[in-house]
Amino acid sequence: MSHMHTHGGPQQQGPQAIPGVGTIIAVGSGKGGVGKTTLAVNLALALARLGNKVGLLDADVYGPNVPLMLGTSETPHVVGENRIVPPERYGLKVLSVGLLNPGDKPLIWRGPMLHSIVRQFLGQVEWGQLDYLVVDLPPGTGDVAISLIQTVPLTGAIVVTTPSDVSLQDARKAIEMFRQVKVEIMGIVENMSHFVCPHCQHEIDIFSKGGGQKTAEQFGVPFLGQIELDPQIRQGGDHGHPIVLEGEESSHAKSMFAFARKVVERTKEIKARPDENVIEIS
Repeated sequence: MSHMHTHGGPQQQGPQAIPGVGTIIAVGSGKGGVGKTTLAVNLALALARLGNKVGLLDADVYGPNVPLMLGTSETPHVVGENRIVPPERYGLKVLSVGLLNPGDKPLIWRGPMLHSIVRQFLGQVEWGQLDYLVVDLPPGTGDVAISLIQTVPLTGAIVVTTPSDVSLQDARKAIEMFRQVKVEIMGIVENMSHFVCPHCQHEIDIFSKGGGQKTAEQFGVPFLGQIELDPQIRQGGDHGHPIVLEGEESSHAKSMFAFARKVVERTKEIKARPDENVIEIS
């Protein structure tokens, strides 16, 4: 396909489609600490539970927590000419930069080095046939996130926020970033939205719930739902057994499944739209 990009020189290659992968969704946030990885992991598992073939790419080079949340440290095996086969966990194909660099040594990534590693990473992975590939981006709107976005042909991006003012401000930055690099925004999801008292079932708004929805309306992007602040959700991740594995009937997992179903709906909408960038050759 490189002949299509002759004008830009060799390093200007656009995103390369991943053969066999139908939909690629990035999960991003304006800053860390909003539970982005928890949502990415549970989204991927919920999509799988809803009958899809799903892969999860942990591209958060600063804190690759996906292996911990899934309770796996299996290193991908390499076959043939440097092809990487992602290990499976709970029916998901999982690949993490953390599995390529086991242990707690923080990786100091430089832009260009990251870019080539991600390209290589994506170009060499045997994902097989996937309906969805969920990509957990690094937090923030720095060059690492942008580099990743420009490497993978994304169907859309999800912005994770909490209802706090600071987090919403960062969510706005993330929306602007995705728009600048021309990535469709699937929507905003509000995490740690409200807290249900386990004793009296009373709903308590710790951060003032509803900010995510307001932000979505201001920016004209869809709102994908509210995930409550639930100790069970965190514990599931800490123990390598994400909450979604309890099934859609579980009160602790309901909002995650509702979020996943919204994402499926949005994917269909985006894919049904005629692509204005494609020039039809009659």
